[in-house]
Amino acid sequence: MIGLDIHEPQSLEEAFALLGDDESTARPMGGGTALMLMMKARLFKPSALVSLAKADPRFHGIHLSSDGKAFTIGAMTTFAALEHHDAIAKHLPVITQTMVTLANPRVRNVATIGGNLAHADPHLDLPPVWLSLDSSIRTIGPAGERIVPLADFFAGYYETNLLPGELIMQVHVPVSPGWRRRYVKITTRSAHDWPAVGIALGLQMQAELCTDVRIVLSAATDRPLRLEAAESILRGQKLTPGRIADAAQATGDIHIESDSRGSADYKAHLLKVHLARALQDLSE
Repeated sequence: MIGLDIHEPQSLEEAFALLGDDESTARPMGGGTALMLMMKARLFKPSALVSLAKADPRFHGIHLSSDGKAFTIGAMTTFAALEHHDAIAKHLPVITQTMVTLANPRVRNVATIGGNLAHADPHLDLPPVWLSLDSSIRTIGPAGERIVPLADFFAGYYETNLLPGELIMQVHVPVSPGWRRRYVKITTRSAHDWPAVGIALGLQMQAELCTDVRIVLSAATDRPLRLEAAESILRGQKLTPGRIADAAQATGDIHIESDSRGSADYKAHLLKVHLARALQDLSE
C-alpha cells in the first residue's frame, strides 16, 4: 500500500477544501471497498482520502416521504442498512432480493450506495436496479446542488457525468405500487460473484395487459442500459409467449462486451434466455 493521509472533515466546506481543485489527487471516500482494491493493485494513487462520514447529515439515513411516494437515501448508507430496512423490504422488495447475492456480508457492512454509484463499474448489481426504479441522485458541489436522473448519470466504463468537485449526496427512489419487479443475476462462478449478465425488470400490469415496463441490462455493456426496443414490444400489449420471445430477441444496437466472465456471443445468448424466462415468470 502507498502512504497517504486520511481526513474526516466535520463539514462540507472543510471537505471541499481538502479535496482541492481539479488538479488535486485527493479523493472522497465512502466505504472504500472498491477504492482500496484499486490502490492495492496500484491502479490508483491518491495523495489523500477524504471520508464523508461526518461531512453532512444529509449523507445519512433512509427516509420515506410523508405521502409514502418516494425514498430519500443518504449516499453514506451501507448495503447492510439497506438490506435490513423494514420500509425498503415492504415498498421496494427488489432491493432486498438483490442484496441476497450481492458480494458478501463483510462487504455489505462497509460499502455505501453513493460510492457504489460513483465507482461506475458496469458489473455491479445495484445500479441497474436503481435505474429500473426510475431513480435520481442529488449531487452537491462548490457551485451548489442539482438533481440528476440516473439514466443520465453513467457515461461509460468507470465513468460518470459528475461535474468536477461534485459529490453524490442522496439517491431519490419513487415508490411505485402495483409494479412487479425482479433482478436476475447470471453468474458463471459462485452466486455472490460479479455477474456475466444482470437484468433488472419491472412490469406494470392491468389484468393481462402490460401498461408499462422497464428492462435494464448490466454487466454485458459498459454501463447499465435500458433495452428500449424490447420495452416497446411489450408496452401496452398482452404478454403472450410469442410477444415475450420477440422482446427477448430485441437487443437493438446494444454493444455487448466480452470479458473474463464470457464472450459477447455467450452473454447475448444468456440475455435472450434469461430475459424470456423472467418476463414469463413476472407476467404470471
